Amino acid sequence: MTNANKYSIIKPVIFMKREILHVDVNNAFLSWTAIDMLKKGSKIDIREIPSIIGGDESKRSGIVLAKSPKAKEFGIKTAETIYQAKIKCPNLQIFPSNYKIYRENSDKLYKLLLEYTDKIERFSIDECFLDMTHYLMNDALLNKAKEINKRVKEELGFTVNVGVAHNKLLAKMASDFTKPDRVHTLYEEEIPTKMWPLPVSELFMIGKRTVPKLYQMQIKTIGDLAHTNKEMLGNKFGKHGIMMWEYANGIDNSEVKYIRERPKGIGNSITLPQDISDINKLEEILLNITDQVAYRLRKENLLANVVNVQLRTKNFSDTSHQKKLPHPTSNTKEIYTVAKELLKELYKKGTAIRLIGLRVDNLIEKNEMQLSLFDTKEEKKLDKLDETIDKLKEKYGYNFIKRGSNLKDNIKWSKFEK
Repeated sequence: MTNANKYSIIKPVIFMKREILHVDVNNAFLSWTAIDMLKKGSKIDIREIPSIIGGDESKRSGIVLAKSPKAKEFGIKTAETIYQAKIKCPNLQIFPSNYKIYRENSDKLYKLLLEYTDKIERFSIDECFLDMTHYLMNDALLNKAKEINKRVKEELGFTVNVGVAHNKLLAKMASDFTKPDRVHTLYEEEIPTKMWPLPVSELFMIGKRTVPKLYQMQIKTIGDLAHTNKEMLGNKFGKHGIMMWEYANGIDNSEVKYIRERPKGIGNSITLPQDISDINKLEEILLNITDQVAYRLRKENLLANVVNVQLRTKNFSDTSHQKKLPHPTSNTKEIYTVAKELLKELYKKGTAIRLIGLRVDNLIEKNEMQLSLFDTKEEKKLDKLDETIDKLKEKYGYNFIKRGSNLKDNIKWSKFEK
């Protein structure tokens, strides 16, 4: 019953192709405690010794909240009592919970993810769903997932699994595959080989009480459940039975539930596939980033007052400069003109750059600004150009038209590209 090849996939009903990521922190509580201790001068990384995060050690009822890989080797399990855990490993090191530290690290992760999309659902303190559907610009979803995975490790000091899929269910299932520090896809065509052979207990939203009932029905794998009669499951389990069948077949049309807030800043950065020492190439990349950031500004109906450019060298040395714009704007050319000046100030000839980023801050609503003060013919022309290009991109895709730059501090448009 575990051989996925004997099944033919039931194609899920998808109303639109969505681009969804699920980011899950590996061993969050223990990792975040370890990072805090190392910052405070600890010589020991508790992730590398038998250790746990737990409740009051003096109470037999205290339980294991998180365990290190070394503790796992002793058979220690999450949610068992500390008393039981110490029997398995007498030398076990126990550290208390600290939700202040957890919240701080969770917020740092959220802030980093905001550079990729504003549509983020904080599913729990250590998990987020990202709706990237209209935020990929000219990149692939898998590339963004790998970039997020890498940046979290390098910039925040902990690791994440990232699930890549076309809906929330499959993205979450994918992030639960092999851990830690991995990126996994689970597209519809991968369901038979990657999901159906798994034990039915691993399907999202299948509770412990339901599993024995499914076993009694000879439903032992997710594939078994996917090919069980839908009506029969509905009769036995009600709405939950229908949901189980849909999940087993990869069907999930739920939206990423994000809270709409006016962002304090909008930014983006690119970790380069190879180090770059040519400032002309860096200017081209910066223009692409500026175009993406300005596009998001206009989508949010916001204007920026400050531009910040960041560079990271191959030796992980970070530098950044910021400058106030002449007046609040969401215009690509105006933001790029200032960003380019900052890049020239920052860049030292011959330096190998591995990351370049741009951020705009001190944002205000467009309707808060007395635009008439700056309403020149040139301003109108630039705004109209941005508006036209935005409409073309929204209609035909972000890659339909691209900006090109030359060395005379202006912007020209390349031919339409499909």
